[in-house]
Amino acid sequence: MTYAIAEAAHRSGLSIDTLRYYERIELIDPPARDSSGRRAYSDDDLAWLGFLTRLRTTGMPIKLMREYARLRGQGIASVGQRKRILQQHRDDVRARIDELRACLGILDYKIENYDRITGIDVQEATA
Repeated sequence: MTYAIAEAAHRSGLSIDTLRYYERIELIDPPARDSSGRRAYSDDDLAWLGFLTRLRTTGMPIKLMREYARLRGQGIASVGQRKRILQQHRDDVRARIDELRACLGILDYKIENYDRITGIDVQEATA
């Protein structure tokens, strides 16, 4: 199945401008073209866009995403390098999660402290 750029944008959750940008910076290969010369994205293209979106959501820099995409283009020969990139990024994500958990603990402490001071559960008072 193929999708016009507007449908690919809708299905991927990315904007049309982002799809064009990803193509321009070589994060995605130029999609096939239909008989009218318009971009025609495949299910494989959408799956790759989904993966790229996950990488961005987890904070992977565009520069590293481009490196990963370049290596992906080399096929099986680059599997080891791609795996190392993902392992390092996973470690970075885990460290960020630990940092966020620590921040959440401080927020919880402060909220509980305010509850003790005021004698009111703020969440209950706003319900």
